[in-house]
Formats: sequence, structure tokens, C-alpha cells
Amino acid sequence: MRITLINRFYAPDQSATAQLLTDLAEHLASSGHQVQVITSRLDYARGMTDWPPLETRNGVQVRRVKTTGFGRHSLRLRVFDYLSFYLSAFIAVLWHVRRGELVVVKTDPPLLAVALAPAIALKRAGLVNWLQDLYPEVAERLGVRLPASVFGALRSLRNRTLRAARLNGVLGERMREEISAHSEHICVLPNWAIHPTEQAPATPNPLRLSLGFDEQFVVGYSGNLGRAHDFSVILAAARALQHDAQIQFLIIGGGAGKLELQAAAAAERLPNLHFLPYQALERLNESLGAIDLHLISLNPAMEGLIVPSKLYGILAAGRATLFLGDPAGDIARTLAAHSAGLSTASGAIDGLLLELKQDRARLHAFGLRAREAHLAVFARERALENWTRALLAC
Repeated sequence: MRITLINRFYAPDQSATAQLLTDLAEHLASSGHQVQVITSRLDYARGMTDWPPLETRNGVQVRRVKTTGFGRHSLRLRVFDYLSFYLSAFIAVLWHVRRGELVVVKTDPPLLAVALAPAIALKRAGLVNWLQDLYPEVAERLGVRLPASVFGALRSLRNRTLRAARLNGVLGERMREEISAHSEHICVLPNWAIHPTEQAPATPNPLRLSLGFDEQFVVGYSGNLGRAHDFSVILAAARALQHDAQIQFLIIGGGAGKLELQAAAAAERLPNLHFLPYQALERLNESLGAIDLHLISLNPAMEGLIVPSKLYGILAAGRATLFLGDPAGDIARTLAAHSAGLSTASGAIDGLLLELKQDRARLHAFGLRAREAHLAVFARERALENWTRALLAC
């Protein structure tokens, strides 16, 4: 089978969407399929690169099209980056996609399938949507200021691509419910742990030691802390527990929320709130293992539109999770189904953290069951095989 996969980022970029796409593309190529990727020359963290416009990586033909590279510092300039990729990818589909092949389109930039569906139809190829998020609903619920008629028009165009697709791959049941009225061709295909496949070791963790943590109870957040995540709960807990030296908060990653949280911590001189940048992939298992209890936060309004993929790395590392958000959401359902952690609606969590600090055996049990869930349900190899079977059935 000949398969084209399209996303704005691809290896050696290390963003989550790039790594997930790379895993699937290379798995398909190793299984004997003819695979090409259409992507940009951008790096998520560094912007424009000198990566070659055409190369073969691990059996995958990678075509990097020209785009603008203004970056993420301005929403208006970011729109230019999106538009330039829409246009370049559209042309690339017309030139390089063959009749009858499958074209798997991700959602970076947003509504990418809307821009590319006409070209895919002209080539008489099969559209597959890989939905990491649902736009325009995400923008609408985050308060982006556009006329209701614009959101309605974008939603109508998006729904048309859902109906036209041979397959719509979604991340969870709530996302499936969101689009079920617009397509019968939906399959729940969760993401997977990008890198850490080994359980975090119980031996002294170098990252913990470098931060001066010994027997402290470390509550952490690893990954992007963006507008869809509620950091106020973390700040309130750190503020309430600042005089308990045995509880420390560690934020690893980036995002607008992290910058605001850092500013608040500095202004209030909170001694128990610590920050680190994103860690290299080869140290990810170590950084995940440095945390005793991982926090995952999601604004309840985003349920069904986004599923934080950081959960799968936490499960793989064998660590407990406390989910802050809708107790009926996809993350909460997963934790409950596998007894891998707890969920609570956004609110004060300092009392719960004090309880868990005193019950390390419970945390350890959560971690063991998290690792079991990873191996039995969410392992990378299993997820990739599920994707392969779904594509072959198109």
C-alpha cells in the first residue's frame, strides 16, 4: 500500500505530533508499505532549519515544503505560517500523491484537512483524518474572538471532511461522541508513550538529587502548560503548602501557563515551586521518574476536543497520576479503569496531597497498575499495530 502522511512537524523535530507521526510512518515503512511524509522545514522549538527538502529517513521519503517561519510569539504571524503550509502542502499533494493511495492528515496546523481535502479529492485518493484535537471548537471555547458565522462556516467545512474521510481516528470516547453525528467511519486510536518504554527505576534519581530532593514528596507537571490547562490549582496548592518542606512542586516543560506560573511563584517567593525546561528525550524516563505524583490538568470545556498525551508517558514510567478536570473525561475514565490514579474536579487539592504524602504504599500501587496498563493496553507496538489494521481496512 502507498500511504502519504501530512503534518507541519516531523523528525528530527521532537514535538509530540512529530514524534507520533514519525513512529507511525516508520512502522508502516518497516511493514513493507511505501510511505512518504509531507511536512515543513520548521522545528517546533527553534523555528526555520536547514533540513533538506527531500530525504529518506528509515525507509520513509520525507518532503519538506517551503513555509514562513514567524514562530509562536504572535497569533497573527502564526496564521501566516499556517496559511503558507496549507498552500505548499496543497501543491505537494497535487504533485506527489497518486490515485488510490491513502492520505493521513493530522491537525497541525488546525483544520489542515479542510485545506487539503479538495486536492486529495482531485487526485482520487482516500482521506484519513488523524484528529489530535477538534477545531474550530477548541478556539471557540478558549474565547478566540471571531464572529459566530465564521465559526459556523469552519465547523461546516470540517464536518464535510469528516463525512468524506474513509477513516476518522480519534483519541478517546469523548472525542468520538463529539463527531459521531457527522461520520460513521470513526475509530478510537489512542496515542502512546513517545520515548520511555522502561519503568522508571527505584534507584536514586539523578534529577531528584540535583534538585536536592531526598525523601520529599514531589508533585509534578511534565509537558506543555498551555491555555487549555488550569495552572491556578497548582499555584493554590503550592501556596497553601509552602511551609511543608516535605512537599515540593516540580514543573518541567513550557507554555504560556508555565511563564505565568513562574511569574506568580517569583512574586510570592514560593520556596516549594521549582521549574525546569523540557528535558532531552534520552532523559525523559529520568525526568518522569523524578516525580512521585504527576498532575494532568484539562479545562473541562476542552473535554472531547483534546486528550493530553502526557498520560501515556506517565503510565509507561509507572507513576501515579492526579487528574484535575472533568471526572467523566477520557483521562479520568482511563485512570479509573486501570486503578492508575485519581481524578478530581478543579478546586483545592492541598488536603488530598497531604493524604497521599502519608500513603506512599497507595502511590506505589497506582504506579504498578499504571505500568501494567501501559504494557497491556497502551504500549507503542500495540498502538501502531492498531493503526496499521485500521488503515488496511479502509
